Amino acid sequence: MKLTVVGCSGSFPSADSACSSYLVEADGYRLLLDLGNGALGELQKYCGLYDIDAVALSHLHPDHFIDMCGYFVARYYRPGSGRCAPVPVYGPAGTEERLTTAYADTPSEKSMSEVFDFHTLESGGVFTVGPLTVRTARMRHPVQTFGFRVEYEGRSLTYSGDSGPCRRLEELARDTDLFLCEASFTDGRENLPDVHLTGLEAGECARDAGARRLVLTHVPPWTDAQVNLRDAKSVFGGPAELARPGAVYAL
Repeated sequence: MKLTVVGCSGSFPSADSACSSYLVEADGYRLLLDLGNGALGELQKYCGLYDIDAVALSHLHPDHFIDMCGYFVARYYRPGSGRCAPVPVYGPAGTEERLTTAYADTPSEKSMSEVFDFHTLESGGVFTVGPLTVRTARMRHPVQTFGFRVEYEGRSLTYSGDSGPCRRLEELARDTDLFLCEASFTDGRENLPDVHLTGLEAGECARDAGARRLVLTHVPPWTDAQVNLRDAKSVFGGPAELARPGAVYAL
């Protein structure tokens, strides 16, 4: 299994990174986790627009899903070859309606479903896409949000989505090989419940889950990422680093 960081900026794109998007590959199968602001352009550095086999959206904040509108255009209006067959899209309840509203002027209310095969996520659910098994858990965030654990041949990747501290995230990441965990807030400056994690809280979650490796992501441009990494390392004894666009992890 291979993970490529397409974009990792939190809340809005930075000068160096698009917002959240992560490409997971195994046996030639490609699963995309989130597609936030600016990520569709970056994605084309790592695979073709029509080579994605499935998409999983953690939640419906723009920095995690809004480039699905551009992806709709690419799939619906593809010149020459015609409209693409529907690709599976796993997301919270109301994903199709939210995309239709965000696009604002689709040819019909069902146009999205002509190129996206929508599936509604449930907390504690399990679904299989190609050779990958994906487990879900509901996170603590102002809107319905899911974390994902992707498994392949005994290896695992856990992605937090957006979340404040919660036991479900710790359980989802239990003994995971790579924990891709948001660290939006800085300890002592923003300790708001049920919104985001600080670097310190991400490190504590990784430690308590027994994660083997921690990669901090979703750090907003106005946050000093090195401070959050320092705080995470102060409590997590394993390898820890900051996500960066184009980084590749083999699992």
